[in-house]
Amino acid sequence: MADDQEKTEEPTSKKIEDARKDGNVPKSQDSSSFITLVVGIFTFLALFPFMQRHLVELYHYYQSFMGVEFTKNMILEISVVTFKEVILVVMPLAVAVAISGLLAGFLQFGFVFSSKPLTPDITKLDPIKGMKNLLSVKKLVETIKVILKVALVLLIAYNFLYKFSQEMPSVVYLSIFDQLSWLREKALILGSAMLLLFFFLALFDLFFVRYNYFKDLRMSKQEIKDEFKQMEGDPQIKARIRKIQMEMTKKRMMQEIPDADVVITNPTHFAVALRYDKEKDNAPIVLAKGMNHLALKIKEIARLHDIQIIENPPLARELYKKCDINDIIPDNLYKAVAEVLAFVYKSSKTKRL
Repeated sequence: MADDQEKTEEPTSKKIEDARKDGNVPKSQDSSSFITLVVGIFTFLALFPFMQRHLVELYHYYQSFMGVEFTKNMILEISVVTFKEVILVVMPLAVAVAISGLLAGFLQFGFVFSSKPLTPDITKLDPIKGMKNLLSVKKLVETIKVILKVALVLLIAYNFLYKFSQEMPSVVYLSIFDQLSWLREKALILGSAMLLLFFFLALFDLFFVRYNYFKDLRMSKQEIKDEFKQMEGDPQIKARIRKIQMEMTKKRMMQEIPDADVVITNPTHFAVALRYDKEKDNAPIVLAKGMNHLALKIKEIARLHDIQIIENPPLARELYKKCDINDIIPDNLYKAVAEVLAFVYKSSKTKRL
């Protein structure tokens, strides 16, 4: 009994889907931050000429007011122009960063919309429960993760900067242009190293978050049994299963109509397709039956395969009512069906002659 209560089993698809509906998804902040950072850097580099041009134009605009006495209207105009130029410079970068944030979430767990996390929860105001959450093992692990990541970043940055500082005595004697070239080269090296480090940290965090997510969703054997019973008794699930079974039966039935010897109708409401193979069947067998629209479909397939359609309303109704698919016809209908089959065989021989 104790084994049934231990959460040792992987979560079912229903458990995962229910968690998604509640807004509980495996989200790695480091992965989202890395994607946003990379998109932000490349967007900035791509838009740098555009941003530089607008900033230079704004600088020249300010210069045009040198020696001019300011009025309220001028100050208002300068404010409007400045605001417009800043928006033009900042907005493309802000939009790209915002889209990258959405894309990062979509790549991790797909599209999820849930209003449950926004629903007020009074239990979250419980100070005792809040204190327990702050002192939980999960929070401790998160704190250790942050400390280790910051320490690793500082350590690697320090090593690179220390090596760069050893070159400083010789760089001092270079021309200003060579110094700027050296500075740009070292900045690219340091930036690339930091991006590579952030990539591995994001990858680690992604796997770590997903591992903990599915670990938290683990179920006991009893929970799986209860869920299965709940799903089995769900009227919607049962209705869906019945619908699928009916569609499969209908499809299989339609595929067998070309093997029929005759289709008996009444003539519009009912249609029953019969087969009688002396080598296989002890008696005529019902291959397909249907009412209204389905009856019309059966007759349509029969015409496509040159199967005779016989109008016999009483017999069609009796066969439809008393027989299921692949059933042998009842004894009391043998004579009527035999007469129909004899007529069909005779007609077929006449056509061949």
